[in-house]
This record gives sequence, structure tokens and C-alpha cells, in this order.
Amino acid sequence: MTAQDEIKIGGLGSSRRRVEDARFVRGKGNYVEDVVLPGMLHMEILRSPIAHARIKSIDTTKAWQVPGVKLVLTGEMAAQRNLAWMPTLSYDTQAVLATDKVRFQGQEVACVVATSPYIARDAIDLIDVEYEPLPPIVNPMQAVAPGAPLIRDDKAGQTDNVCYRWEVGDKEGTDRAFAAADVISTMKLHYPRSHPSPIENCGSVADYNKATGKLTVYMTTQAPHIVRAAVALIAELPEHLIRIISPDIGGGFGNKVPVYPGYVCSILASILTDRPVKWIEDKSGNLMSTGFARDMYLDAEMALTHDGRILAVRMHADSDNGAFFADAQPSKFKIGLLHSAFACYNVPVAHMTAQGCYTNKAPGGVAYRCSFRVTEAMFFQERMVEAAAQDVGLDPAEFRRRNLLRDDQFPHRTAFGFLVDSGQYHKCLDIGLNAIGYDQFLKDRAEAASRGRLLGIGISTMTEPLGAGNSREYDILGIKMFDAAELRVHPTGKAVLKIGAQTQGQGHETTFAQIVTHELGIPAADIVVEHGDTDHTPFGMGTYASRSTPVAGAATAMVARKIKAKARKLAAHLLEVSEEDVEWELGRFYVRGAPSRGATIQECAMAAYANMPDGMEPGLENNAYYDPPNLTWPFACYIATVEVDPATGVWDVLRFVAVDDCGVRINPMVVEGQIMGGLTEAYAMSNMQFQTYDEDGNIVGGNYMDYLLPTAWETPGFELHEVTTPCPHHPIGAKGVGECAAVGGPAAFVNAVMNAIADSGVRNIDMPVLPDRVWDALRTGRDVSCPPPVKTD
Repeated sequence: MTAQDEIKIGGLGSSRRRVEDARFVRGKGNYVEDVVLPGMLHMEILRSPIAHARIKSIDTTKAWQVPGVKLVLTGEMAAQRNLAWMPTLSYDTQAVLATDKVRFQGQEVACVVATSPYIARDAIDLIDVEYEPLPPIVNPMQAVAPGAPLIRDDKAGQTDNVCYRWEVGDKEGTDRAFAAADVISTMKLHYPRSHPSPIENCGSVADYNKATGKLTVYMTTQAPHIVRAAVALIAELPEHLIRIISPDIGGGFGNKVPVYPGYVCSILASILTDRPVKWIEDKSGNLMSTGFARDMYLDAEMALTHDGRILAVRMHADSDNGAFFADAQPSKFKIGLLHSAFACYNVPVAHMTAQGCYTNKAPGGVAYRCSFRVTEAMFFQERMVEAAAQDVGLDPAEFRRRNLLRDDQFPHRTAFGFLVDSGQYHKCLDIGLNAIGYDQFLKDRAEAASRGRLLGIGISTMTEPLGAGNSREYDILGIKMFDAAELRVHPTGKAVLKIGAQTQGQGHETTFAQIVTHELGIPAADIVVEHGDTDHTPFGMGTYASRSTPVAGAATAMVARKIKAKARKLAAHLLEVSEEDVEWELGRFYVRGAPSRGATIQECAMAAYANMPDGMEPGLENNAYYDPPNLTWPFACYIATVEVDPATGVWDVLRFVAVDDCGVRINPMVVEGQIMGGLTEAYAMSNMQFQTYDEDGNIVGGNYMDYLLPTAWETPGFELHEVTTPCPHHPIGAKGVGECAAVGGPAAFVNAVMNAIADSGVRNIDMPVLPDRVWDALRTGRDVSCPPPVKTD
């Protein structure tokens, strides 16, 4: 069989149609909202309208009197079960239901459980809460200001609003490099708070069976196995009697990794009522309170030579973590992988410090299509690179060309300690520049400027560390971030693959079957992929940070190879030769020197159940746990061209070119869909997604009239190009791609706008680069920085 045969049967490189879509386009998906159990009750949550206030009293009398109400749950009642507070995935604590005070607008205060969601909603309105307002804090600068009110006065020993301090790199070496620099480029940036905005909100159906002691929870989670461990810790139930089922998920983007109070409340309510309890979050609740992203401030410097060589980088980041430090990220890295910045550049030495602060906002920071703060890292990096090129008087493309790692420099240890093992960075840059027609655009830009038109071009070159899971460094709650796969081949040669990863639209049921096809030659149509049920799938840390293909995909390849090893023995038995005389081609073993004598993988599967050699255990199934030796490092070059209207500040995208090197592509069509989706989100973050807070801690952007999402009308077209550099340590050479465009794309758009208005002297406009901000920058010639609080009049 040839490589073309592999394409025909749906292996690597096949643009196989997504098998999931057969049910989704027919409206046959099975979501948490579709789960209906006998005797099921419905839960609604009362949320705080105030950002910071003491709770003086909660009167639930009227709510209890509503016909159909079965339970009114308060923090005081939860405390009796030791469930008023819960541990977070960052070793902090978070209120399940507020007891002492509320710490952000939208915080959960009480729950009502009733026979219908409408009754529960009506009863919620009858709960009377008396608040004593306290001064709110809406940014890290306010949090550490003298006299700032203490937000986490619940924590013993907490005397300020700092939740962590962290640093990495070589401070002394960096200081020496800056002392020797010809030019020092500086930049201050704010990456604003963003919301993942999945179509489906969070929700759960908790069903505690008092007779068996078993808890089953249908839940919108991207990480069912780690959530099961967290529930066991929170609810003090034995883990083997907890079953988490994550059915179809209507988008996650990181939003559905954390454990939310709504989940815990539905579990407690089911235990107390002895009936199943469903909770479905509404859109306002989702926008106000679930896992946010970004909200980070950067103060940075770059040491340079006159000819544009980077000598050193110095960075300080302040992270707004909201009222609770609830990020889902590796325990060792308090600021995530922000120190992956400049991994694609030849930076000799660097130093980074970081500080996280409590504020009166919903907890968050990591969630939203990002490998643990890498989105901020790449945005900061590429905005700094753009400014540095300007400061030394170099063309931005040439500046990158002088500082990007060359092919002969791999493997490369970065100044912050990462090992980058492969890439073709200059090739990607050259392809992008040629595709956009860079030299011609510069001429067009100059000609347009003479007629009063403002054209700009922006470049973003980035590499993203994916596949967190090497157990030497990565864990969550002490659990190492490996992944697993189980593969069973039935007697007729059909197969079932079970994985610990959880899909939310990435196409796992399609692409993971293609990995098995590549390894065993079983047609992809003959392979079913199962996931999302902790009772019936192997342990895995979940799907986020683009770790599915780098880790769970690798586990899939490894278990298929275990199957192949046993099948080889079966083939030797069937062909009556020694195992050493058996050769393999896709889907078939054959005798060395006699290729016409062979046995297909399907014939070997039947033999495993009907004609195995003496002493061999029957069956053809196995499992594999994969602990990656390193992260994977995809690379991308994104280039945008724009035109800015100087009279209004409105900017339009003229063209956008993307060059992605994500290693070996399993399904090119799925990869292209991931890139286009990520670029759409990148455009939204740079252009329109606006979520911030006023001076009272009220959320601005808490509905979809104010928090804008791009439709097909606004979204520009994207021109996609490909480079392939296989990952040297991944079993099939894949690197991952799900987040790259959302990570690297925003800087390309912003750099393009800044390039268009470069003659104004403006150095930075914080995202989103709204028309009024561009107009204001052009009018005043000053940078536009937009951290909260904002004026709402």
C-alpha cells in the first residue's frame, strides 16, 4: 500500500470530513441541557449586584414560601457541610456561596432549587440580601496602593492584595547587558480582559444516589478526570463513587476548565434533596462570572545594539486575578508560561518578574484559547519587537530577520530556560512576506500617504509552547499532566479508541481515528473514538492549552504501536514464520522476500480471538500513558495590511496572510478550520471585544450589546500557507495548532494599525483598538492607554 492509499482510508494527511458533524448539523447533539432524569429539579443562582460589600443579612423566608420550591441554599447552610469554600486549581480558596462578604459583581450568594427553572427564577427575586458597600478595587495598581481595602480578609495571614510574586531569568546578566546597550527600547502595555463566549454556557446535572452512595454529574467540563479529583476533595466523597460525564460541549476555549460554584451547589442540592438537580447558567451569569482571560499589564525594556541585535530583555507583569486565584495552570508557574516570550528570537539573557493581585472582579486570567498566558507573552513580545525596530530605525521585517533563530541553532535553550527543538522561522517569514507582496506594499503605502490615505502593515512572528505534560515540571493539584489512551480491536478488525482528552469542537472523533489509521491501517471509518466519561475512559488531564494532539494524540499513537507489536506475533503465527521474518506495510504484514504472502491487520485481529499461538493471551487491546519529554513548538508568521480612516479612526483589514508550521498535519481541513477560527478571535480581540469595569466595579460589557463578537460580515478573509517541520520527539511529528492563530494574530492587527499612523508619533493604543481610540490618538498625538476603571457617562 502507498501513501496515497493512506489518504483514501482516512489516515494522516486526509481531509476527512468530521464525523461529529453528522449529528451536530442534524440537531442531534447531546448537551447537558438535553439531559433529563426522573424527578429532576432545577437550580437558579442569585448573584451579587455589588462588587464589594459585607453581607449583613440574607432573608430567604419569601423564597421558601413559593409553591414548587424544594430548597433555598445559602452560604451558611453550605458551611454546615463544609462547602461554603472550595480549593481552586491554583491552591487558593474560593467561595462557593458568599458568607462574610461579596467580592465581585456577579458572585454567587444563594441558590433556589424548584420543580421548574421558572419557579426557581421567580423565587430568586424574593431573596432579600442586605449589603454594606465597601470600596471596590478594579486594577492591580489600586490593589497595591497605600490604604487599599483588604479583599481577602478571609485568609489567615493575608495582609495585602497580592496573591503571588514570581521571577525567572538572570537578573545580574540582564543588568550587565543593559549597561552595555546602544539603545534601550521601552514599552508599557495592557492586554485587556477577554471572555471566551462559548455558544453553550456552563451547566451541570448532579444525581446523588443515596442507596448506592454514587454521585453522577453531567457537566460542561473540558477536563472530566481532573474535575472528578477536585470534586472528591471538595465534597469529601470517595473518588471511585464519582462519575463525571462530559457530553457534547458547545464550545469551551478554556472557559470550561475551572470548577465553578454552580457545579458544587448542584451537587450539594442533589445530596440534600435526594433528587437530580440541573443548573444551566444564563448568558448574563456567564459573561459576569465565568473564567476570564488576560487582564495583564506589562512594563518592559529591550537592550539593543545600533544595528538592531537584541542583547537582553527585562519584563515585569502585573496580573489582575480577580477576587480568587482560580487559574487552571501548572502549579510551578504562577504567571503561567509568560516566560515563553522571545522563545523564537536569539536573546542571550533576560529577566522577568511578575505579581498577581486580588481585585473585585470575577476570578480568571488564563482561560480563552491560550496555553497558560502564552497569548499575553506573544502579544507583548511582538509589540515590543515592533517598537524596538522603530527605535533603531530598522524595517520591522528586517529586524525580525536579524534576530529570529536560524535553522542551525536548534535545539535552542532560551534565556528563560525553555528548550525549543525545531523550526524553520526564516522560511515562514519569507513565505509570508512574499505572499503579502511586502516590498510592493511599502511603495503603495508611501504613495497613498502622499494623497492623505493611511495604509499600514503589521507582522507577528511567534512560537507557542504546547503539550504541557512532562512530569518533571508540569502538574495541577499535584497530579502530573500526562495523558492516556485505550485501544480495543474487535475480532472483525473494527476498533474503539478511548481517550482522556475531551473535545469541544476540535474534531477528536475524526482526527484521533486518523492517528490509529496511520499506525495500523484500519480504515478511519472503522474506528470509533470515545471520551468524556470518567467511568469508561482512561485518566487524562483534559483538553486545553493545545495539549490534545501533543499529549493525548501521542498516547494514541503509542497504544496503536503496542497493538501492532502483538499483531506482528499473530501474523508470524498465521504465516508460519519467525517474527523476525515479518515485515509491515500499512494495514498488512508480509513475509520478508515473499511479499505476496501476508496477513492483514483484520486477519490478525480475528486470530487474536480465534487462532492465537499457544501461550499468548487472547484479545487485541492495550493502553498507553504518555509523558512527553518536552513541549512542542509550533511557529507562525501572521501579516495584516489595513487602511485607517483619519477622519473617524475606523480601520479596515485589506489582506491577512497566515503561515503556520504546526508539524505534521493529521487532517489539513481541520487544521485550516482551527487557524481561521483562531484568527477570527484574534481580530475580535484587537478590534471590538471590550470588557472592562467602572469605578464602582460594575462590569462594562456584560451583555452582547456591549461585548461585541464578530459575525461573518465583519470578519476579514484569511490567506493560509503551510510549512512543515516535524516535531522530533512526538511519535507522529505533530506539534498542535488549536491556539496559535488566537495567540499570534492580535499583534499583527495592532502592529498594522500602529504602522498606518506611525507618522503621528503615537507609540501604542491598547486593545481593543476601537475607532474612537485611533481618532483620539491621531488628534492628540499621544498614546491611548485604557485600563479600568472607565467612565460610563
